[in-house]
Amino acid sequence: MPAQQQPFFCEGSPIFLRETFTSDTIYPFLDVMTTPQIRSLRPFIGAKDFAVSRSFYQAWGFAETVLSPAMSVFSREGVSFYLQDYYAPEWVGNTMLFLEVKDVEQYWVELMALDLPGRYAGVRVLPIRHEDWGKEGFVHDPSGVLWHIGEFN
Repeated sequence: MPAQQQPFFCEGSPIFLRETFTSDTIYPFLDVMTTPQIRSLRPFIGAKDFAVSRSFYQAWGFAETVLSPAMSVFSREGVSFYLQDYYAPEWVGNTMLFLEVKDVEQYWVELMALDLPGRYAGVRVLPIRHEDWGKEGFVHDPSGVLWHIGEFN
């Protein structure tokens, strides 16, 4: 191994690359995947109290489709996520989602009118921050999932 080579770490173990890779060798499929195939990306989030979280997301304006007694998919304006009746504090407490909106200021007016913190214990809505890249505000759901809601410049 050359002295200047730095390892990558995967689950605490060093990995040394044996050759230099170019985008062509790492992603050779890019030239052949010209037909759009991706239809959606749906993250899974957990719930400390499944019934409370279901009610919260319905009140926020998401439409629920029940998939089983322990899982639903929530959708709104073309975005979706799965809510599960499963709670692992170390996972849920570190879950973050970014919801991009057209006009975060207008979205915030409508969001605040819902009074979600007044209706659901543990819910927090933090004010919009202005950043170099755009604007974002934050919503903590009843289980602790952190939603970033923003718009890019």
